[in-house]
Amino acid sequence: MTTAQATGTPDVTVTVIVYNDAERLPRAVASVLRQTHPNIEVVISDDHSTDATPDVARELAARDPRVVYLRLPENSGGCSAPRNRALEIARAPYLMFLDSDDELPERAVEVLLAAHRARDLDFAMGAVHRVRVDGGRRTTWMPHLVAERRTLDGIEADPRLFFEHLSTSKMYARAFLDRHGLRFPEGIHYEDQLFSAQAYCLAKTFTVVPEPVYRWYVAPYAASEAASISNQRHLLTNVRDRVHVQRLIDAFLAESGHESLREDKDFKFLKHDFRMYAGDLPYRDDAWLASFADIMTPYLDSLAPGAYARLPRPERVVLQLVRDRRLSDLRVAARGLGHDVAPRAVTPDTTDGRTYWGDHLPDSGPARRELDLTDLDLDTRPFFSALLRHEITGIARGPGASVDLTVRTYDPALRLPVGPQRATLHLSPGRRRLTVPFRLCPVRPGVFEGRVRLDVAAAPLPLHGFEGVRHPVLRLRHQGQTHTGLLLAPLSFPPLTARVPYRADVTPHRVTLEPEGHNPGRLQLRWQPVGPTATVIRPLARRLATPRVRRATRMAAALLR
Repeated sequence: MTTAQATGTPDVTVTVIVYNDAERLPRAVASVLRQTHPNIEVVISDDHSTDATPDVARELAARDPRVVYLRLPENSGGCSAPRNRALEIARAPYLMFLDSDDELPERAVEVLLAAHRARDLDFAMGAVHRVRVDGGRRTTWMPHLVAERRTLDGIEADPRLFFEHLSTSKMYARAFLDRHGLRFPEGIHYEDQLFSAQAYCLAKTFTVVPEPVYRWYVAPYAASEAASISNQRHLLTNVRDRVHVQRLIDAFLAESGHESLREDKDFKFLKHDFRMYAGDLPYRDDAWLASFADIMTPYLDSLAPGAYARLPRPERVVLQLVRDRRLSDLRVAARGLGHDVAPRAVTPDTTDGRTYWGDHLPDSGPARRELDLTDLDLDTRPFFSALLRHEITGIARGPGASVDLTVRTYDPALRLPVGPQRATLHLSPGRRRLTVPFRLCPVRPGVFEGRVRLDVAAAPLPLHGFEGVRHPVLRLRHQGQTHTGLLLAPLSFPPLTARVPYRADVTPHRVTLEPEGHNPGRLQLRWQPVGPTATVIRPLARRLATPRVRRATRMAAALLR
């Protein structure tokens, strides 16, 4: 028994904030109570919920003496107030924070507390596992920042950590927070970003551990009213809130003597915060884009030029088009961002030999610098990595389970030879693929168009059936090399659904052709087994899709050859 246990003082207080989340609150609290380090205190801080949360919280507190229930007298509308009120009653020398829709891995407290006890730290932080609620896919948040154990003497040792701005991935020494009067800023959203920036800058020593210490459940396509604040990017108030907190961070950096970190923080904003909105821009109307530009442009104009210089060229193009209010061009540039999709046109400057984004030369100044594509080597890079753009401009239902697609290919650097091009459409719902040849005919220099019939009934499915999503790709051959490019679908069109029988002894499938609905906006096909045996095939397909089973299948096939 530790001294703290003997005196009844917990080693760590974990604050669980909640608002109208009676269903998931027990899971979050249970994840804290089953920690391998049991000498803890759990404060459920309720932001004046109006559902069954108070009853659930009181029941949890009645079951375990380590649980304390705190209810705010009125709703604050954010995360800061419930965290700060919990800090006022927390009894432990070390503090952690958990949201009611997330969990702590079983060893989170043990691992972070051990780091504190090994050295005199201001805080310790670890890896965050992101779990998709729509399929269970698990990834590590900012894995390169938590790949190895290390202790840093201040954020200047690795300013990249600004990208890891979660307050929930850290265990703080209470003395550190009290010494600096560090609390969560109330009345604003994206409070974690300001709080974490302040903690990073004020901390003299902190340790990073590679072990997972937080499990973050992500619902990327939740309904608007249920979406997290970071997923409410369609709201212009969300944009204002994000820019506002950046200005607060900038003011703190200047006032606290950390102005030298401004370029690193600006780069983080451009690469992460702005980038979160960029993929959605093709889906916004002109009025929304104009307001977005009004909010963003003054702040973008204040950022360090060196931050822009560190970005990939396509992202710099999108940023400049926002600043220039070229809204139609902005939608084009943002389609396929991050997926090596070409612009529809480029313009060479015969006076200096440089190449610029779009169908006309930009004005002098920042636009000329930011829209300069010369460094992409559009006309000399190997053909397999050439920048092309394939857009579906027409979709019509064909006979049976087929669709007729009109495809337009843009080749702004004129890499393809003159004349018709032999193309193939590839679709692979299983290990074998469906290949459909067709012809792209020239429309004008650098633009080709063709029609292809895609019969989804002809796509070979695995014997055990298939449930999932696939995106067809377009391939072109030139100079002995193959170029594979994604197909950009119309941003919206009514989904087309067909019932596809595969074999008489295998359950049929429902196949839906639809737009992807988010960046890059590819053409998407979704297979779903239907019929009386579908409930058997679905779990079987999931089991057979595991890496271990796939490896065993490949080995068995090799032995039988």
